[in-house]
Amino acid sequence: MSIFDEAYVRRSTRSVKWDRMDMVYSIPDASEILPMWVADMDFAAPQPVIKALHKRLEHPVFGYSYVCDDCKESIVSWFKKRHQWTIDPATILFNQGVVPAIASIVETFTEPGDKIAVSTPVYPPFFNVPKHQQREIVSCDLVEASGTYHYDFQNLEETFKQGVKMYILCNPHNPGGIVWSEKDLERLVELAIQYNVFIISDEIHADLLMDGNKHIPLLTVKRAEEANIVTCIAPTKTFNIAGIQAAMMVVPNAQLRAQLEQHALAHGQFELNTFAPAAIHAAYTHGEQWLDELLSYLSENMDYIIKELTTIPGIQIAKPQATYLLWIDYRATGLEEKEVMDRLLTIGKLALEPGTKYGEAGRGFLRMNVAASFETIKDGVQRFKKAFA
Repeated sequence: MSIFDEAYVRRSTRSVKWDRMDMVYSIPDASEILPMWVADMDFAAPQPVIKALHKRLEHPVFGYSYVCDDCKESIVSWFKKRHQWTIDPATILFNQGVVPAIASIVETFTEPGDKIAVSTPVYPPFFNVPKHQQREIVSCDLVEASGTYHYDFQNLEETFKQGVKMYILCNPHNPGGIVWSEKDLERLVELAIQYNVFIISDEIHADLLMDGNKHIPLLTVKRAEEANIVTCIAPTKTFNIAGIQAAMMVVPNAQLRAQLEQHALAHGQFELNTFAPAAIHAAYTHGEQWLDELLSYLSENMDYIIKELTTIPGIQIAKPQATYLLWIDYRATGLEEKEVMDRLLTIGKLALEPGTKYGEAGRGFLRMNVAASFETIKDGVQRFKKAFA
């Protein structure tokens, strides 16, 4: 019996995943629909995190607080041990989330009308946030083969030549679950230096590695110190504490760091909420065993789903190297996205994410969140099969 076998009732807890499907999918009643869409887990956070939050709650005053040095050191120690990345604590800036951090970086280092490149299919805020800031998005599709992806660097170079000011990297990749190789990242950095392109590296999924795959932090590759790079990291995906709202920007370049600090002051952004430092410190100090057990459980969930769903004619799934998200290829079924989504919601009573949410390059795919108890996974598989019967 695994701790991850326990299923928690999340309906009526103000959960976006469970209580907002009616709004997200434009359906009048979502009470019978199983949500396997947005990327938060149905697992309890690690006990050390819960314990640390309880301890903080024992003190009844919730005034202004700050992130102490012990908290910063827990971050440094974690990334040194898990990813062989030595982070100077002085280079860490805090934000309420990776997406707000990306928004801050975009606004600080680009102007309205500037071109920002993304490699689709990719996490929607990469193109939605800059669009809301009146930046021009330039899409450079990844090359897909059998449900997995790689870069066409010739195409990316041609994209950079168009006067691109910034590139947003998803490392590891969401939704494809790709762990980019050191060679790929080195080439990306070389192009960024050559064409003076600023890189935001979103590494929120860095800890969620399947089957022994290794994450390469962008700031550790050759010549990274010559490029303008800000890396975004967080414990929120790793330990299922997204609602705590805490993320970090690693900014080795002192000038870039000063500009981001000035941007924060100009927008009234101050320290994290009272509970975030306690959660961060506990997660990075005492969460390793929980994470290792989680990764094994997720891998088994993936293996089961892939085995079961690929018996359906036209369904193909490549096991991801990272994340807890499956990228399901249904193109060979001949079905259009609208029909697939209608079948899933009305027949299977299952909420997955349509591939075009991640850009036109995602058409013909579905994203499934597998971070749930095995009983829930089995239920989801049966619902999927029913929809495609």
